[in-house]
This record gives sequence, C-alpha cells and structure tokens, in this order.
Amino acid sequence: MEILHSRIVGNGQPLLILHGYFGMGDNWKTHANALAEDGYEVHLIDQRNHGRSFHADAFDYELLVEDLYNYIAHHELENVYILGHSMGGKTAMLFATEYPELVTKLIVADISPRMYPPHHHDILAALNSVDFAVQNSRKLVDEKLAELIPEPGVRQFLLKSVYRKDKTELAFRFNLKSLTENNSEVGEALPSFTMYEGETLFLRGANSGYISTDEEPLIKAHFPKAIIKTVANAGHWLHAENPKGFYEALVTFL
Repeated sequence: MEILHSRIVGNGQPLLILHGYFGMGDNWKTHANALAEDGYEVHLIDQRNHGRSFHADAFDYELLVEDLYNYIAHHELENVYILGHSMGGKTAMLFATEYPELVTKLIVADISPRMYPPHHHDILAALNSVDFAVQNSRKLVDEKLAELIPEPGVRQFLLKSVYRKDKTELAFRFNLKSLTENNSEVGEALPSFTMYEGETLFLRGANSGYISTDEEPLIKAHFPKAIIKTVANAGHWLHAENPKGFYEALVTFL
C-alpha cells in the first residue's frame, strides 16, 4: 500500500490540506506556516497523481478518499480538521461523509457538492502539447503553454509542477496521462443522500462562479451545519488572490 507524500509543519491539532487539480501541497506552504504558528500540526498532502505522491492509472474520488484514509491511519491521526480546495474540497466532502468519526471540522474552499461539467480542456491540450525534448527550459515550456493559456497566473501555477527529471530533461510532477484520461471524474457530484453533521465552513470567492447563491440548499442538505462565507476580491484561487481575507475567515472558524 502506497502512502501519500506530505510535508508536516507545526505541532498541535492535526489540520490536513488537500490541494486542487494540477496542484500540490506546496501551493499552500505560506498558509501552512501561519497555521503552524497558530498551534496546528499542518499536513500539506500531495494527492495521487500530483506532486511527489505516487502515480496510478486509476483516479476518482473514492480512490482519493481511500488514499486519505490510509494516510490518516498510517500517521495515527484522530480528530482531524480537513481543508480542501476545489478538487481537494470534493475529496474532503466525500471523506467526511464516509468517515465522520475521524473529522472534527471540515473546510471546503470554492467548490460545491454539485456536478461540474468537464472543463480544463484548454489546460489539458496545452500541457499535452509540451514536448520536453524540444521545450527543454522553463521559459520554452511557458511559451508553449501560452499558445493555449493566455493567463500568466494560470501558467505560473502549472509551471510549479515542472521539475528537472535529470540533467537534460524536464518533466511534470503530475501524472498528465491519467489526469487527461480521467478528466471527467474531477467534476463528479457528491453522491445523493450522503451527509456530514459536523461543523463545516464553505468559503467562496466573490468573483468565482463555482458556488452560486442558489446552491445553498444543496450544501445544507449534505452539510446541515454548514456556514457559507464569501471572500472578497478573490476568484477560484481565493487563498492566493486574497490570502489575508481567506486566512481570517479560516482561523475565525477554526
């Protein structure tokens, strides 16, 4: 059984952070360091096919939940707080409904339990267009991605997962083949009639369309104690776009 890779900072109440699609735990290190100073043991987890965790052909939320369960058992954790963003939020939601006895508080960042139609097609096409034999520097990779991804911020985020595999060749840390083949899994809805009755916070970006106001009944059906808060001046990457506002809402809830 393979255990997810993580970076652990601080001591205290365990708080597990689950990144979004194409991300990795390291994307959250600024918040993790602040949370560690506030008295939490923060686990920056790389989910399967991302960061430094193992690669596998199979990829869906049931598997991501199983990976997280194995991780918690391996580290002998209990009464955990889980914070998940986007794809990580979907993992966190499903985990909390399946293993409520392990989760003390749940924080979901800018994703709802509903089904999202497959998107990210341009990102996947751009990533698959990179040939590391030709694009053998970060600058050349960035230029290639720019043909389909005009937003510099999105490219910078993706470039964080580019690393030097050996002296001559770069590679992506994420498993692009599996993520491409299983893209439709990422938008899957939380199964009907699943419920987590613990304390739950949903944080949405004011400029993001991922959680609309008419989704509140759906959120409450799955998470009856849910509080829904909006982070001003932020889109989908709310923790990066308004880190101060995001952090304040998070620690107030914790």
